[in-house]
Amino acid sequence: MRVDLDHLPDTQQAELARVRDTLMAEFAQAISTATQPWKKNGKILKIILFGSYSREDWVDEPENGYQSDFDLLVIVSHEDLTDVAGYWYIAEDKILHDPAVQRPVNIIVHTLDEVNKALERGEYFWVDIVRDGVVLYELPQHALSAPKPLIAADAHAMAERYFDEQRRSAANWFRMAELALVEGDDRDWRNKAVFNLHQSTETAYACFLLVRTLYFPRSHNIKFLRSLSEDKEPRLVDAWPRATRIDRRRFELLKRAYVEARYSPSYEIGAEDLDALAGSVKRLRDVVEVLCVERLAELRTAADL
Repeated sequence: MRVDLDHLPDTQQAELARVRDTLMAEFAQAISTATQPWKKNGKILKIILFGSYSREDWVDEPENGYQSDFDLLVIVSHEDLTDVAGYWYIAEDKILHDPAVQRPVNIIVHTLDEVNKALERGEYFWVDIVRDGVVLYELPQHALSAPKPLIAADAHAMAERYFDEQRRSAANWFRMAELALVEGDDRDWRNKAVFNLHQSTETAYACFLLVRTLYFPRSHNIKFLRSLSEDKEPRLVDAWPRATRIDRRRFELLKRAYVEARYSPSYEIGAEDLDALAGSVKRLRDVVEVLCVERLAELRTAADL
């Protein structure tokens, strides 16, 4: 893997250095009072930039709602250190509100053992990271395994199973949103509708990512899932209008719905916003189905089935 960022402008290089330093400082703080050996001696083994900024196809048009995210893989020394709420939430929040970081930042956290086992299975998501990723930080003596080729028939079987499960689940979540909209127009029903639209969106992205890469991150953040998915397939961009402020506000309402539609007394969404979001979620599901069918056909051909 590369270790330089010479392909990036100075601004992005400086932002990544600040993000890296914030992650490391906040992790050190999170384990500073630990008594358990695995936590007290916890280590960040690697921080790896992946996605569009590790290549050269990022987009930087924030005024139009199109801006690529920084995607980072953090590899840690113990599985309990992968808990985002316990060890990474404060760092993420600091980065989100840091005026010196102008791009959205997404992190996934895994152990070295998890990553190496996935590489030894040949899972596409991890193989792509090894091929395209840029190491921002690493401790010596913690090598990644050499990726092994995945048997084509196995890849097809896994992807087909994911497609059947996730497509059905996304459709069921959408159906529950429709039922909530039919039941009434009071705040409680609207909130139930938008929560189920969020879940349908999350599951649609799970369907795409699992079929395409055989990996889905531990996240309910649909903005992150959208970024990760659109990085793999530009045709997904068309599902969400984002050129106007109201378009971006609606997606933010949907993103917040996972928690706030259930627990926040101040969360409100109107019928017009719900109708617009339902249309986008339906477009997303339709595009995901087309893309997954295409991918399964590719895998079937590769497996000579």
